[in-house]
Amino acid sequence: MMSNKHIGSTFDDFLESEGIAEEVSNNAVKKLLAYQLLEKLEKDKITKSELASRLSTSRSAVDRLLDPNNESITLCTLQKAADVLGKKLKIELV
Repeated sequence: MMSNKHIGSTFDDFLESEGIAEEVSNNAVKKLLAYQLLEKLEKDKITKSELASRLSTSRSAVDRLLDPNNESITLCTLQKAADVLGKKLKIELV
């Protein structure tokens, strides 16, 4: 009879056992932030060029900010984007 070590475990347990829990969590957070920023831009009818102007940066930097797969965005950049969009960036340790 074959045994599956993952039967009865949680998805979090699986990610931990594979050693990828932190990476998956970080990717999910970045994707969520990118989508929230995009939603705010669409809601307020702000173009990427306008956001770049408000951030005093380039359009390509805004593209990196909004790219859900780009994990190299700094907290400073996220905070600045939140500020110019009238939002607050909330980060907490749990």
